Amino acid sequence: MAIQWYPGHMHKARKEIEEAMPQVDLVIEVLDARIPYSSENPMVSQLRGDKPCIKLLNKSDLADPVVTERWIEYLEREQGVKASAITTLQPGMVKSIPDICRKLVPHRDVMEKDIRTMIMGIPNVGKSTIINTLAGRTIAKTGNEPAVTKTQQRINLRNGIVLSDTPGILWPKVDNEASSYRLAVTGAIKDTAMEYEDVAMFAAEYFLKAYPEAMLERYKLSSLPDTDIGLLEAIAGSRGALRPGGRIDYHKVSELLLHDYRSGRIGLLSLETPEMAEIEKVEVARLLAEKEALKQQKIAQEKLKRSGKRHND
Repeated sequence: MAIQWYPGHMHKARKEIEEAMPQVDLVIEVLDARIPYSSENPMVSQLRGDKPCIKLLNKSDLADPVVTERWIEYLEREQGVKASAITTLQPGMVKSIPDICRKLVPHRDVMEKDIRTMIMGIPNVGKSTIINTLAGRTIAKTGNEPAVTKTQQRINLRNGIVLSDTPGILWPKVDNEASSYRLAVTGAIKDTAMEYEDVAMFAAEYFLKAYPEAMLERYKLSSLPDTDIGLLEAIAGSRGALRPGGRIDYHKVSELLLHDYRSGRIGLLSLETPEMAEIEKVEVARLLAEKEALKQQKIAQEKLKRSGKRHND
């Protein structure tokens, strides 16, 4: 499943962020703790350059805590990066962010100047709720649907921190197919832009391998099926997701599995690990290199063809 979603307001947001970045001391990037790699916008790294960065692994209350700890260690290997697992259900976690900002940009604090921060993140990752918690009042509109924030705004937190909010931006194309699926499983992509059955089969295949016991317990299964479609059929039988005549209602059972996962009813399950990310980064780089080589080959062939035509003329 390839996701290409780059609405006009996202293109505009990218340009605004690029123009504002020189005036920013620190970048705060909000990630989904269940998919830190897949929810990490590669454009953020490009735009921030060598500026210090806080990576907030939000929704940690839905992620596997053991895997989240590994992600924090992995992300902090990058120079100037501080990672922290948070959940907006515990405001105290969110309110510790200004202290982290001061530690990363101590010279602004010493000079008694506001630390100018920019908060960024893909749609539906909880960025607006974090802003409202930090501000102590409702400033940013929140919602369960992706792409709620449309314009950039500056917020003075009145504690030495000035926050620039940005729209949730997705990059033009998700090159890693597995990341496309994970974004869809967590709800970062609008449900209208995906095929429920396709996404649910991806989730089912992963859960069978990574969290088999959670599947058995949640859906009261006597044994675990061998395949993704087998798991969906077993869940459908257990939960009555059937059509007349006892036929499986694949759309209904797919919705059921995805909604159960997003709400945490299945358990604390992460969809990727740092080790998986390393393997996939290499594979994506290989595929992109092959694609670029093919593109250059076609350009060279076209030039040769045009050159030959002129020679014949």
